[in-house]
Parts: sequence; C-alpha cells; structure tokens
Amino acid sequence: MSEILDIARLGHSVLRQPAEAVQNINNPRIQTLIDNLIVTAAEARGVGIAAPQVACTSRLFVIASRPSERYPHAPSMQPTAMLNPRILARSEAMEKDWEGCLSVPGVRGLVPRSREIEVEYCDRHGNLQKDILTGFIARIFQHELDHLDGILFIDRLESSEDRFTETEYQKIIIDC
Repeated sequence: MSEILDIARLGHSVLRQPAEAVQNINNPRIQTLIDNLIVTAAEARGVGIAAPQVACTSRLFVIASRPSERYPHAPSMQPTAMLNPRILARSEAMEKDWEGCLSVPGVRGLVPRSREIEVEYCDRHGNLQKDILTGFIARIFQHELDHLDGILFIDRLESSEDRFTETEYQKIIIDC
C-alpha cells in the first residue's frame, strides 16, 4: 500500500543538496518510493514531485500533470517516474510563466524556462527514454530537475517583483 509522505519545506537542508544517481532501479525501496511520490503529489495537488522533497537524496522525480486549482490549465497525463533524468538540449526560446512548489507553500513566481527541451531518463522499469517536451510539461521537468540539483524555483526569479503570494496569484489567474 502506498504511503503519503511528509514534504520537506524551505529551510530543510535536503532541498539544497545534489541528489545521487539511482543505481538499482528495480530495488523495491526505489519502486515503493515512486509509488509514494505519486500518491503524495496527488494528495498535495502537485503536478510533480522530486525525491528530495520527501527527504530522499535519489535522482528521481514524478511528473503528474493534471488541471487543479493550483494549475487550472495544466494538461492531463499519467503520472510518470523519471529516474536519473537529464536535459540533452534546450531551445533558445524562453518563456516566463507561473510556478509554485510543494516545498515553498504560499509562494508563486514568474520563472523563465526553456520552452522546449530534449530529455533522457530511465522509466520505472529501467528502460531508457528520450523525449522532446514542450510548454508546461517542459516547465515541470526543469523545475523537478532543479530539485535534484539543490535549486528551488525562487532561485530562478529574475526580480523580487516576480514573486507573489498564493492569494494574489489566485486573484490574477481568476481574472485571466
């Protein structure tokens, strides 16, 4: 049975540490972690979650995009575990858009990210996957990959004027 895990919050040292490569994808501990990340993200209404966010230093995250009050325009996709992920190429085209983080509750920001990325990762079965991601899914991948390198979205803000409270963010997106 999957377990909802506690989410590390801003200030927890694990969020600033580089994560370590997953050596044995078939390890039952890793497979359980994947299942727990999926249910934890769903419970927290997140569109992605990285292992460091639950105080685990493994290089893996789950992308689980779906519309919610946090991201009303998010595309729907099946939760996908990505182990030892990396970006192979980035578009020069950048896009500044909204991000939040389960580890930084109550804060939103306009973060510049590459609009399109070519990525590589192992799936939960150990199969190497390559893909080109665009738009919101590319944004989630870059956000979660940052977690594996000890970087938070607030570190990527270009200005303090790009930071908002959750309440102000909700007012802005409701008016859109």
